[in-house]
Amino acid sequence: MQHLINPIDISQFYAIGINYKKSEANIRGQYAVNNESNSRILQLANSRQVNSMFILSTCNRTEIYGFATNPEHLIDLLCTETKGSKETFKELCYIKNGTCAIEHLFNVGAGLDSQILGDYEIISQLKQAVKFSKERGFINCFLERLFNYVLQSSKVIKNQTTLSGGTVSVSFSAIQYIKSHVIINADVKILLVGTGKIGRNTCKNLVDYLKTNNITLINRSVEKAKELAEELGLKHAPLNQLEDEICSSDIILVASNSPEPVILTSHLKNAGNKLIIDLSIPYNVEESAQKLVNIQLINVDTLSKLNDETLSKRKGEIPKAKQIIAEQTDSFMEWYNMRKNAPALNAIKTTLGLLSVNQQLSASKNLDYPCVIIQQKIQKVVNGAAFKMRSTNQYGCQYIEAINEFFSIAI
Repeated sequence: MQHLINPIDISQFYAIGINYKKSEANIRGQYAVNNESNSRILQLANSRQVNSMFILSTCNRTEIYGFATNPEHLIDLLCTETKGSKETFKELCYIKNGTCAIEHLFNVGAGLDSQILGDYEIISQLKQAVKFSKERGFINCFLERLFNYVLQSSKVIKNQTTLSGGTVSVSFSAIQYIKSHVIINADVKILLVGTGKIGRNTCKNLVDYLKTNNITLINRSVEKAKELAEELGLKHAPLNQLEDEICSSDIILVASNSPEPVILTSHLKNAGNKLIIDLSIPYNVEESAQKLVNIQLINVDTLSKLNDETLSKRKGEIPKAKQIIAEQTDSFMEWYNMRKNAPALNAIKTTLGLLSVNQQLSASKNLDYPCVIIQQKIQKVVNGAAFKMRSTNQYGCQYIEAINEFFSIAI
């Protein structure tokens, strides 16, 4: 019998990362990954024996999902292209393997592992993470199929439960905080810095829930700021006018994706009273700004601790979400096991095809015997072997059994 090797080994699938549970935002920021560092990591991946992976980097977590003979390879990749030390990362990180890594990804996609339970933004962030790696050839069939199941699970949970009811994202929490602490009128000027995914969601929430259009948008790419401003009927300004816009604004929200602070303490001295909400990881408002008496600075961890009146109701939906995840996980594992057995089943089918010809030759039978009957016989044996393989995982035994069964069925 030929030696059969499963090309996708679930025991080499890992999820490694850090999140809000064990690390503060300033630590998480040291391991944040933007598109540039993500590209560099993927370029290094093959030389580190990693050929299928993606990175999820949000305000709550930085995680790598991928295949490696050792999780150290994934940790090395991440720490090579981020500011934090490998030692600190290993002290704070979690390493999940095989089915545990699969379950973790399902929980993340559903918002069950988010700092705000039921966070609906996470699935969009996952989509972007997988798309980024896929465009660069780093998503194998296992990761693609797994993500599709995670996506389907998230949709079912959203449609069939109220896990995502109420305040379920950091950007929406920012709006709730503003509503609770500031009286919004036509004279209150809001500045939003950064119009990426989080910035766009925040901007739309500002318009929808604060009922104001006294909002100015600034982005590194002025065209993106202009496009969103025109779409929502707002103002925009170029980055070189940032300091002037800061001085004239009452509320500033920062959702930029810069590795360094874009709003400095020097911008805020003698600039009047400001409420500043920093939604960025790493922080994009200089840390010393919070010491200024005229500045109230709120970050993502503070926002995530704010509970709303629907939290207990959402917690009650966790068992329903877990049941949906279990069903989707079972479906995925059924696909995986079928694919895992495919090399053995193909080998059985090929061998039986050759044996059927030899059997007819040795018996001096007409080789023009109806081919469809022979194929039906072979398929019946292969189907039986597939069922037994899923039940016992004994490939060699099933291989011999299939041959014996083939000869026991008369043509």
